[in-house]
Amino acid sequence: MIPQLFVEKIDLGDGRSITIETGRLAKQADGSVVVRMGDTMILATAVSARTSNPGVDFLPLTVDYREKFAAAGRFPGGFFKREARPSDSEVLTMRLVDRVLRPLFPDNYHAETQVMIQLMSHDEEVMPDALAGLAASAALAVSDIPFYNLISEVRVARIDGKLVINPSREELEKSDIDMMIGASMDSVAMVEGEMKEISEAEMIEAIKFAHEAIKVQIQAQLRLQAAFGKKEIRTYEGEKENEEIYKKVKAAAYDKIYAIAKVGSAKHERGAAFAEVKEEVKALFTEEELAADGDLVSKYFYKTNKEAVRNVVLELGVRLDGRKTTDIRPIWCETDYLPRVHGSSLFTRGETQALATVTLGTSREANQIDSPSEQGEEKFYLHYNFPPFSTGEAKPLRGTSRREVGHGNLAQRALKNMIPADCPYTIRVVSEVLESNGSSSMATVCAGTMALMDAGVQMVKPVSGIAMGLITDGEKFAVLSDILGDEDHLGDMDFKVTGTADGITACQMDIKIDGLRYDIMEQALSQARDGRLHILGKLTETIATPRADVKAHAPKIITRTIPGNFIGALIGPGGKVIQELQKATGTTIVINEVDEQGVIEILGTDPAGIEAVLAKIKSITFKPQMGEAYEVKVIKMLDFGAVVEYTAAPGNEVLLHVSELAWERTENVTDVVNMGDVFQVKYLGVDPKTKKEKVSRKALLQRPPREEKKE
Repeated sequence: MIPQLFVEKIDLGDGRSITIETGRLAKQADGSVVVRMGDTMILATAVSARTSNPGVDFLPLTVDYREKFAAAGRFPGGFFKREARPSDSEVLTMRLVDRVLRPLFPDNYHAETQVMIQLMSHDEEVMPDALAGLAASAALAVSDIPFYNLISEVRVARIDGKLVINPSREELEKSDIDMMIGASMDSVAMVEGEMKEISEAEMIEAIKFAHEAIKVQIQAQLRLQAAFGKKEIRTYEGEKENEEIYKKVKAAAYDKIYAIAKVGSAKHERGAAFAEVKEEVKALFTEEELAADGDLVSKYFYKTNKEAVRNVVLELGVRLDGRKTTDIRPIWCETDYLPRVHGSSLFTRGETQALATVTLGTSREANQIDSPSEQGEEKFYLHYNFPPFSTGEAKPLRGTSRREVGHGNLAQRALKNMIPADCPYTIRVVSEVLESNGSSSMATVCAGTMALMDAGVQMVKPVSGIAMGLITDGEKFAVLSDILGDEDHLGDMDFKVTGTADGITACQMDIKIDGLRYDIMEQALSQARDGRLHILGKLTETIATPRADVKAHAPKIITRTIPGNFIGALIGPGGKVIQELQKATGTTIVINEVDEQGVIEILGTDPAGIEAVLAKIKSITFKPQMGEAYEVKVIKMLDFGAVVEYTAAPGNEVLLHVSELAWERTENVTDVVNMGDVFQVKYLGVDPKTKKEKVSRKALLQRPPREEKKE
């Protein structure tokens, strides 16, 4: 018997629709749905353990998103024909969903929870990442897992001034906004995207537009939940609590923490002071009490610490390092720090430091994208590394983390639209975070800007970035500029904004509370603009404009376009010509065929080598014109003529027949020309009899008068 299928439809208002269905697939999961738009279909499942692991004081949530190659009718690339580790785009989608879901689970729910999202069918007209958040929330909606505040996510674009929900990839290419917004019915929880220098007001307008579409999608989930039969939320054992211990810890620690927080101090000094207070608090308990409830003492100390620090900000307007809410930490910058890289810079803001490098290459070094939902390449890409020493810690190294992928992608999106469209280079930026205490991703944007300008990349405009925070008790609030790491952990918002002097280029916002008001968001954006421009001033004090050219040891790139029929001659049999040319000139030569034309990239550090390649290209593509005169040089003597080479195109040879040497009868070729002689010839085209090119020396000489015959 086929199980009953429950379906709800979401009308996007422009002829497109999304459906959510449940009841047939993956029924052993706690909740499962299929979301469909066009021919794109996503399966989302949610499963949560019935009990929590002892000692776990956080939510062990895993959000996993995978794209199956079969969904696009394709085979996985490489030798091992099976999907392997997730791609960067899959990791970024996981992060988008995780960041919205995680804060909305009950604070005391600590059971192992998995939300798995799979692309099962792919339609080229539908971008699946915009449906992943809806699918995840809907799977939770039809489960008995404690998740009360349903959410959804949409992509918003602006095409020809009109805002559009969930555009196709082709439509997105025409847009000046590409933002993903995640929200509940009441408030926005996550924003991430890139823009082409839009204003703060335009960004707020796009967020509000997206939020209205999200409300419609949440209503559809509620209808599906009701039709399917809302399950009774499972009971679970919450955290152990002890009001007496909490009162004892707070009474002993609050005032001391408050006093430390209002003085203003450096990270390690402050950490040591808080640790000392914690030891004093623990000393108030016996060994037996700590053995039984030591976890509660630590938990309540953290809770007290958070409350005291937040109150210092709200009541005194003073932050942990002594700054006011709008102050930016001291900044110092340096360019050309590494002598042999193509471009480098150091950016230090307070206790956060990033070292950025730039490497220039040909199209061969482009980052290849090959996933079921997208194929292409990136000629500008940025990698971000966050080693444990940057926070003074020793941790296992387990490859690139999701956080590193996400932060690198944000910085890449912040900078990429400021790379000129006619830049001939493939550009790789690498940010090494050397110190971290607050927004190393924004330090990466700043360091990346300076490194690009140091490398001679002609950026359209420099870009800076800032991370904003928020502390609110529901009534009073404080927006914090340039937040510390502690302010991120203890605060209610992490809002990163990047841009030029003329507008926003990228953003990333995570809200940790329900009901963030739009007036607070507007103040945060306005305050962020002031801070961003202050930081931008520091960057341009260090390097105001890009270097006029790349550095002496950096490769120069020259591009040339030749007719497609000459590509084979330049490559040669088995690549012999191009390989020998690269070896002789010390260059790298890349040939791409575009629209039946050969686009040639020549990369090298020696100008003479580049010129030699250009000369060879000119030689190979040289095509004499009928009736024109050309200078030639004799390179071989034959009985019936001389082989000559065009001096303007070395390697291009043609036979000068003995009959075309002079008007007088020539018995021996050497009577007129010899090896090495240079002279002019006239190009006569292709001889119809021999089918070979023909040139003439005599055609440029004055013809002697004919002798009259004697009677």
